[in-house]
Amino acid sequence: MSIRLSNGVVLPMEMHKVRIVQKTSLPPAAERLRAMEEAGYNTFLLRTRDVFLDMLTDSGTNAMSDNQLAAMMVSDDAYAGSESFYKLQAAVQDVFGLKYVIPAHQGRAAEHLLAKVFVKPGDVVPMNYHFTTTRAHFELAGGKVLEIFTDEALNTQSDCPFKGNIDLDKLHDVIHNYGPERVSFVRMEATTNLIGGQPFSLANLRAVKEIAADHGILVVVDASLISENAYFIQKREPGYADRSIQSIIREIMDLCDICYLSGRKSCSARGGFIATSRDDLFARIRPWLPVYEGFFTYGGMSTKEVEAIAVGVREMVDPDVAGASAEFVEYFVRRLVQCGIPAVTPAGGLACHVDARKFLPGLDSFQYPAGALSAAVYLASGIRTMERGTVSMDRDENGKELASDLELVRFAVPRRVYSMSHIEYAVDRIQWLYRNRGLIGGLKFVEEPPVLRFFLGRLEPLGDWGRRLAEAFRSDFGPDC
Repeated sequence: MSIRLSNGVVLPMEMHKVRIVQKTSLPPAAERLRAMEEAGYNTFLLRTRDVFLDMLTDSGTNAMSDNQLAAMMVSDDAYAGSESFYKLQAAVQDVFGLKYVIPAHQGRAAEHLLAKVFVKPGDVVPMNYHFTTTRAHFELAGGKVLEIFTDEALNTQSDCPFKGNIDLDKLHDVIHNYGPERVSFVRMEATTNLIGGQPFSLANLRAVKEIAADHGILVVVDASLISENAYFIQKREPGYADRSIQSIIREIMDLCDICYLSGRKSCSARGGFIATSRDDLFARIRPWLPVYEGFFTYGGMSTKEVEAIAVGVREMVDPDVAGASAEFVEYFVRRLVQCGIPAVTPAGGLACHVDARKFLPGLDSFQYPAGALSAAVYLASGIRTMERGTVSMDRDENGKELASDLELVRFAVPRRVYSMSHIEYAVDRIQWLYRNRGLIGGLKFVEEPPVLRFFLGRLEPLGDWGRRLAEAFRSDFGPDC
């Protein structure tokens, strides 16, 4: 929840107590430069020992609750018929209102199963925005991802509350141009990761469902951040202020045919599942589970994780849990905007995002401004962030580079992990970097995997700007900082 201080300042309030801690350290700038050079200017390749605040992702890095940890101790490790699975099934039925649950070891495993069953060569998959693994799975199956977002989606400084909406006219055009038989399904991501964690509205989802149903097309919701999307609907959409998070989630589920999720996000545990109430869809997906994941009562997960997700599903509808990350992100964004930093507004659900094109206007897309800024943030602070720009785009079938729609640096805010002092530290170091942004240059690839290159690719700076930035930092803060 958020509270208002006597001076009028609004602060997010942690509605939990810290009962166990993990030690961290802040390496000095000289060591950060060494670590970044060894990592090939790719923050994914940094070692944890060299990282102060790990804001790379909120996936699998959230703090589990005491109830989740306790549940893991009583898991049933049976290969088949595990009672832990039936707890998960009951939680999904109670919270989501969906009949069938198909466990999978994480979200991309669920995407792989959906691609295997529903995406055929020559198909198209319209969506409010792609995620990297989503696009990879659907395209590997022979489909084509069509992003039919609204014009506001790419406006990084905006007051539009639902930039994750689908453009309904574009959806009509897709169905008319390709024919409904070539549309695998319409996918709605809650919230849209790559454009700043932006939510969709229930009004938009309702309209999408109506159009899809008229043409016999399925609606699939990526529910990885469903509790945050529901939180934003409660806060931003007229008519929902007095509705509970759970009732909003139920309404979302009533408007889709299939949902799938990575439990690493809203559920704060490592795993995932697909859920539906349709007998026919369940019957099509379920036989492939043992082929790719495992038996249908564990789906490639440890039963300890199955237990933790079951508790996480129930806990994520608590408004203090649903808002735990969103309110910290909102504060983070507000502080950066106050300092003149080009943060993405309105604040999204999983992270604070900085617009690297506006931060580094002198760099073009193929000098990888988001990748360069992510590296620079680490050099200036020890904070590991993630590039969400052209580095995260794979080349096309002809080997041509594709420029990303946006160049964002993502400061993920894992749930219940960091404190207000960490956010203020991040704000201060981003301010310093903004004042010294003229020192930051571009990057070039020296090792480039053929798919999802942002995970394992290695880059190097154009010139020696990394060294000069580290020297400027040491000059301002001292040799030991």
